[in-house]
Amino acid sequence: MVEILSLSQLDASIKKELVSGKIFIYPTDTIYGLGCNAKKKESVITIREIKKRDAKPFSVIAPSKEWIYHHFVIFNKHYIQQLPGPYTFILTMKQRCVSSAVNNGLPTLGVRIPNHPFTSYLSIPFITTSVNYSGKSPIQEIKQIPSGIKKRVDYIIDDGPLYNKPSTLVDLTDAVPKIIKRER
Repeated sequence: MVEILSLSQLDASIKKELVSGKIFIYPTDTIYGLGCNAKKKESVITIREIKKRDAKPFSVIAPSKEWIYHHFVIFNKHYIQQLPGPYTFILTMKQRCVSSAVNNGLPTLGVRIPNHPFTSYLSIPFITTSVNYSGKSPIQEIKQIPSGIKKRVDYIIDDGPLYNKPSTLVDLTDAVPKIIKRER
């Protein structure tokens, strides 16, 4: 059964559970995300099943800018310096740093660091995808979560309504950045 917690209820035992591969819904600076440890293949596959999403890659929340610099090819550090913020940057990996189930073995990965206190709670890369069925509107309040999703997660971290837009997706795999998706 899902456990709903506030940010103030997060402690070391919950952190251990999330790092171990539990599925969770969490707040960001934009909307609610559905996540798990991005290194746990079975958990990533479970999120694909929950969202009814097949091959489309997931993005991850990076534990730090240093983690991004260590694992990715960076053409212009200016963009990474804008983090934390409402951006997801597509970058080329130097080496595999998450389960291949996250991006189906592609050499690129979407990464972001939200400007939200929950981001610093975990020190691992974790999946970030909107809480919804693939193709449906993202969730802005916990009460909007479809029961089919809610019954498949272990934890929900409730930070109240989040009435922001999803992050802007920017491709930084070449020296010239390209905006892929911007929500209005």
